[in-house]
Amino acid sequence: MTYEEYLLEKEKRLGICIEHMNHGVSFVDIETAYIDKTVVIGEGTLIGPCVTIEGNTVIGRNCSILQNTRIKDSVIGDEVEITASHVLESKVGDKTKVGPFAYLRPKSDIGKNCKVGDFVEVKNSTFGDGSKASHLTYIGDSDVGKNVNLGCGVVFVNYDGTNKFRSEIGDGAFIGCNTNLVSPVKVENGAYIAAGSTVTEDVPENALCIARARQTNIEGWAETKGLYRKNK
Repeated sequence: MTYEEYLLEKEKRLGICIEHMNHGVSFVDIETAYIDKTVVIGEGTLIGPCVTIEGNTVIGRNCSILQNTRIKDSVIGDEVEITASHVLESKVGDKTKVGPFAYLRPKSDIGKNCKVGDFVEVKNSTFGDGSKASHLTYIGDSDVGKNVNLGCGVVFVNYDGTNKFRSEIGDGAFIGCNTNLVSPVKVENGAYIAAGSTVTEDVPENALCIARARQTNIEGWAETKGLYRKNK
């Protein structure tokens, strides 16, 4: 690309942003916003610096699409906040917060009033209204109900090396930190999974699932192995 071609492309890009401004969209730094002509953005939405919005994306009213976010071919509801995240071929419901550093891969359908937090990845899954995955979680090939809490480090183990499998989490379930859900499993409404569990069987409604070995402390073990270190 020559410098003259670059200036022409920049002029076109800024023209698109200015058109959005004329329809009630605000920009933190219009010079660093990259928006395709096919994109639709609702009135009252704020676009942060270094944001890229591509393809047939539709963004609702009064959203905050904040710094370093990329959205492609997705539908974003009203009053959504997305920070430093990637959203690809997915849907995000009204008043949901995404990021920072979340990754919504294709065919993710996030409900209303949800939280998809930092370092959470969602792929080919539904996530019901009011559900939360605040950090460090992988949600793959699953259907998560309403008002579900996924703790830190929850992993949907959806691939056995040959085939992909799907899991289902019922409304109001609580999945404790560092839980592995080995698909296909069904966790029914209101069930609780204890932290550190590896779940390989269905969990009944309102049950508590504990799927981990009981802790054993072997006194003096380090000393017998010549590894003992006296505290100073």
